[in-house]
Amino acid sequence: MNSDSDLQIAGDILEVQHLLQPAREHPSTVSEFVGLARSIAADRARWAGLVRYDTTTRWYHRLQTGPGYEVWLLSWVPGQGSGRHDHGRSAGVLTVLEGELTEHTKRGSQSLGAGTQRAFAPGYVHEVVNDSLEPAVSLHIYYPGLTEMPMHAAQCAPTAVDVVPA
Repeated sequence: MNSDSDLQIAGDILEVQHLLQPAREHPSTVSEFVGLARSIAADRARWAGLVRYDTTTRWYHRLQTGPGYEVWLLSWVPGQGSGRHDHGRSAGVLTVLEGELTEHTKRGSQSLGAGTQRAFAPGYVHEVVNDSLEPAVSLHIYYPGLTEMPMHAAQCAPTAVDVVPA
């Protein structure tokens, strides 16, 4: 027995592989989807060369898929918006990569600058607009993958949470 502690560890704990949790190949929790979005955002070389700007419609590109989820890259020129909508049975994470977007909900409007993330539950109603004078780029992860995007005329109560940038 050690006088400083009743607990002693013999050897290197990292040598005991069966005690370590393997890293997941694909995310399965909100936290892991937020982390995936942050890692993609940090890897500018992965997405920057794909971005296109279209003055007639919002541009989008499916960047990645995995079991039960999709990752989309979107660009927004000044004045473009999504219209008030929800994401059906899909939850998600929105990450602003470049520029600034404005999110409108029943509770009001919020500016979303580069690095801002929003995690939202199924049925979350919002409208996203580029109210700035510069283009913007955003990353969207939907789980399960997006199969519907119902449009709304009236505002509904939001159920999103802010994610503090790391």
